[in-house]
Amino acid sequence: MQKKITARHFDLTPEIREKAEEEMDGLSRFFDNIISSEFILDVERHRRIAELRVKVYKEVLSATAETDDMYASIDASIDKVKTQLKKYKGKLKDKDPGKIEKLAEERTRPSTNPDEVDV
Repeated sequence: MQKKITARHFDLTPEIREKAEEEMDGLSRFFDNIISSEFILDVERHRRIAELRVKVYKEVLSATAETDDMYASIDASIDKVKTQLKKYKGKLKDKDPGKIEKLAEERTRPSTNPDEVDV
C-alpha cells in the first residue's frame, strides 16, 4: 500500500506522522486490497481538519473530520473510512463471494508482460 501524508498550513511533527501512518497501516485489517491511502492534514485558525482518501479496486473512499485536536481528527476520519471499508467489502461478498480472493490473487500474481514493472 502506498501512503502519502500532506500537511497544510503547519509543520508536520514526527508524532503526528507516526500516528497517521500507524492508523493507515491498521486499515489493512478491514480490507487487504488497499492500493493507496492519502492523509491531508489542515489547520485553519482553531480547526484541525483531517481528510483521508483510500483507493481500492475501482473505488475511492474518503472521509473528513474536523475537531480542535489533530489526533482526534485523525481518529475520526479513520473510523469513518473503516465503516466504508466494511460496507464495501460486504457489497463485494454479496455481489460475488469469490471476488475478494480473485482480487488478492491478481495483485500477488507476477506479471506476464516483461515491460510491466511492479512499483
